[in-house]
Order: sequence, then structure tokens, then C-alpha cells
Amino acid sequence: MSDREALTLTEDDLDEPGIIEGHMLHDVQAQVAPVAVLCFFQELLEQLVSEGVLKPVYTLRSELGHNPVYEYVSEHGTVCVVHPGVGAPLAAAITEEMTAVGVTTFVACGGAGALVDALALGQIMVVASAVRDEGTSFHYAAPSRIISADPLGVRVLAATLQEMHTPYFVGRTWTTDAFMRETRGRVQRRIDEGCSMVDMESSAFIAVASYRHLRFAQLLYAGDSLAGEVWDYRNWDNAREVRERLFHAAARGALALHRA
Repeated sequence: MSDREALTLTEDDLDEPGIIEGHMLHDVQAQVAPVAVLCFFQELLEQLVSEGVLKPVYTLRSELGHNPVYEYVSEHGTVCVVHPGVGAPLAAAITEEMTAVGVTTFVACGGAGALVDALALGQIMVVASAVRDEGTSFHYAAPSRIISADPLGVRVLAATLQEMHTPYFVGRTWTTDAFMRETRGRVQRRIDEGCSMVDMESSAFIAVASYRHLRFAQLLYAGDSLAGEVWDYRNWDNAREVRERLFHAAARGALALHRA
């Protein structure tokens, strides 16, 4: 048996439908906008709900419980907003379910670990590509080491951030399933491949979007840091101003991408 035959992730069955698909989980078509923000900031979502900015319009369900889908009405238009869960498998499944209820354009916004010293807390990256160190994407795209985001989404998010006078850069992330196995050697190898940040979902998002013919783009901000000899937490999950700014950029960018 060859190495390729030994790895189940390299099996080629992309032309076969799944036995379970998103539309099977929803008996009725949800009344949601066709544009969605996949927002990882649970505390921000709770704040915006309490302020009346977000209105629940639908509910997804899993073993974690109920996951509300919200409506957000801005001066630029209306989007729906949902937390995509943590990790590639759940994020891919929630994207699939949102697609099943009518969403065709997605922008994700979240935090990531900084791999290089130059990235201060809060610096924003438009994801252009990802190193695939997770398993989910291989069920949606042929095996490869790196997967590239849709250039249209990258251009639209870059233009949106420019219009908002928000500093950013375009870069590559490393997507991994095991954040407690980010060894020093592996971090250095990802840096050598051009990765600036590390996350747990990006390569899967890109693969699902391509497979389902969706419009997708993603924003990440530099949170904790793996760039030094020891991990620096940097209180990254309390960067409320950065998170709120990123959410609004994602909503505005998603609407622009939908219209592009």
C-alpha cells in the first residue's frame, strides 16, 4: 500500500453527494438575508443583541444547543449574522446549513494567533490563502498543501477597508486542528511558507465556498502571539474595539461582495 493509499483524506469522491446535506436539516426556507457574516465574537454578539442592534430571526441546532441567526440592518443594507462555531468541522457544517436556508455570500471575521513579531495586537489581515493542516477541507477540495481564496473576495474586502480608512494587509494563514500541538518547529516551518497567522477554520471555509459555488472572504485580526520564545496571550479576547470594528467591516464587505 502506498502512502497516498494509506491516507483516507486523499480519497477522491468529490463528485459524490453527501448522504446528509444541509437542506435535510431544515423543513422550511428561513426568512434570512442572502448575505451572512460568520462572526466568532460571542461576547460582541451578546452585546449587540442587548443593545437591539441584532434581532434573532432563525435558529440552528446542534449538540451544543441552539445557535441563533440574527438580522443586522445597517446603512449599507441587511445581513444575517451567526456564530460559526470553533474549528473547521463545525464551521463548515454551519456554513453548509446557512447555504441550505438561502445564503450565497459569506464574510467571516475572527481572531488568530500572530506568528511574526511585526504583528501587533489588532492588526487586520485579509486572508488570501491558507496552509491546510486540518482535515475538513480535504472533503471539499482535491489534496494540496495550500488553498487560495477567491481573488474577488480579497479585492472587495481590501477596497472596503480602504474606504473605512482601516489599515490592513493581505496574507496567508496556517489552519490547524490542534492548537495545543503548535510546536516551535512547526511554527517556524509555517513562517517559512509565508504564513503570518494561525487559525482553525480558514482553509475549510475556502474549500466549502469553492465546492458550493459561494462567494466568500475572510478577515482575521492578530490576537495572541506565538512569535516569541514563549506564548504571549496579550489579553487578545478582550480587544473589544478591534472586534467591533472588524464586525462592521465584515458586514459592509459582505454586502459589497454580494453586489460585485
